[in-house]
Amino acid sequence: MKDFKEKLALVPTLPGSYQMKNKDGVIIYVGKAKNLQRRLRSYFTRTVTGKTKMLVEDIDDFDYIVTSSELESLILEITLIKKYDPKYNILLRDDKTYPYIELTNEKFPVVRLVRNTKRKKIKNHLYGPYPNATAARKTVNIINRLYPLRKCERLGKDLCLYYHIHECLGYCKKEVDKEVIEDMKKDIITFLKGDSSKVVEKINIEMEKASISMNYERAIELRDMLNDINTTLVKQKIDLNNNDSFDLVNYYQDNNYLSIEIFFIRDGLLFGRHNEIIPTLGNAEDEVVEYLIKFYDKGVIIPKSLYVPLELDEELISKYFDIKVVKPQKGKMKELMNLALDNAKEQMDLQEETLKKDDDERVKAINELSNLLGGIKVSRMETFDNSHLFGTFYVGGMVVFDDFLPLKDEYRKYKISVDVKDDLGAMREVLYRRYYKVLMENLTKPDLIVMDGGQTQIEVCKEIISSLGLNIPIIGLVKDDKHRTSHIMNENFELLDVKKDSNLFLFLTRLQDEVHRYAITYHRNIKSKGSLASVLDMAPGVGEVRRKELLKKFGSLKRLKEATIEELSEIVPKDVAESLFIFLSEM
Repeated sequence: MKDFKEKLALVPTLPGSYQMKNKDGVIIYVGKAKNLQRRLRSYFTRTVTGKTKMLVEDIDDFDYIVTSSELESLILEITLIKKYDPKYNILLRDDKTYPYIELTNEKFPVVRLVRNTKRKKIKNHLYGPYPNATAARKTVNIINRLYPLRKCERLGKDLCLYYHIHECLGYCKKEVDKEVIEDMKKDIITFLKGDSSKVVEKINIEMEKASISMNYERAIELRDMLNDINTTLVKQKIDLNNNDSFDLVNYYQDNNYLSIEIFFIRDGLLFGRHNEIIPTLGNAEDEVVEYLIKFYDKGVIIPKSLYVPLELDEELISKYFDIKVVKPQKGKMKELMNLALDNAKEQMDLQEETLKKDDDERVKAINELSNLLGGIKVSRMETFDNSHLFGTFYVGGMVVFDDFLPLKDEYRKYKISVDVKDDLGAMREVLYRRYYKVLMENLTKPDLIVMDGGQTQIEVCKEIISSLGLNIPIIGLVKDDKHRTSHIMNENFELLDVKKDSNLFLFLTRLQDEVHRYAITYHRNIKSKGSLASVLDMAPGVGEVRRKELLKKFGSLKRLKEATIEELSEIVPKDVAESLFIFLSEM
């Protein structure tokens, strides 16, 4: 660790944001402080463990920016985090978004599940978030089965199957009374707000009709709907003496971890809860605020009011989110805050040992890898895999790990040129495209490239890296005759002494499994989209705009394959049309 004594003496005792850098000048952590000097000193003058120890060992320099207020320093901190995505800032382990149920305000409304709540001009009714996506899907299914709303995204030219099975009123051809639509909307809104009485009554009536007509299959289906409402879909009533909607946050800290618990209260009901355990770098209050900003930035709608524990700065949070922030100190809201704390502690007790073990094993694997490579410090690793479509057309995938943790936002998919017919050709193209872009756009280079194979794969990688004038260490994962990883090879084609039960071997195998999964999933997703769409996803020179135009023009794979170069040239440039014609003829 470097000695920053003289530089620390010059840091002012003012609010601001600080940026930690590694030996390559890359920003690896961004923080904020009311007192910059005190906060920065704390990293270098006290005993640190866990993630903080890893950070401090990585620090080669630091910068800071003085601000006029703590709010300004928070805004600056978040802006810099978004810009630089530092490796030691909070990573939300759970990268999924929660679904909402949307009831549209159109002339002919639709009920559907949505995750993108940041769309412009949303004036529809949104209910959620639903931490249980299965419950959300069942809720939408129940509504759509019981209420004949519009089912098609766009009105068709003729009555569809939904009309004939009485799940649509035939809006495309029939005149529908506005009052009928409004009555359905009122029932649905009441149900989504937690009052299931009207829906249950409707199901019971329909179930009785089905039984009288001896339609036992329908009766069983309706009974299952009732069971879903009585179990999965019923929310826990909280005795708050009101129908308020808000989020409530509490947290529990133990050693180097924070367990953050969020309750979603909607119309007086405990609609759902979210928990996540994250490693912390010391100041729990700052970490919780940073976490909340990232959490709501993922697409969870910011509530009109937020309840937080006493330790958090409610004025700062209120100004940042522009919402009402409350610190309950007595009564039922304090009881609810204590319940959130109990949940946070319970989750910590359940998961902390597993998380700590995983973190310890990662650190051991990182150190083992560094020793194997002659002391090179390795954090960021990139690895690649290919998969073919229809036995000929290749796709590629790249996954990125930092300290053996996946950075899923940086995974990349590649469509391979139509004339590539083998694995090495596909790998050569993917590697060139990736590292040419790294060079041209000054992207972050990996500390290590991990090839899925032995000498041949390493040779291809060395050829590409050398041709671009880059200097990046390479290793290969050598497989045995059963296609299982058996050895690790360096770029000099020497087998490295790594035990198969070591932490390093296990983590490298995990990385290899992930890139296999990613490439194969991409390949399968393309195939599952449907023949024409999947073929156009693979076609050379065809991007999103051209793809849509070709779909509109030809409509089916059969018609597209029958098209001449001249007909294709009406949609795309002639050179692309010629490549597409060859591509289609070889299928």
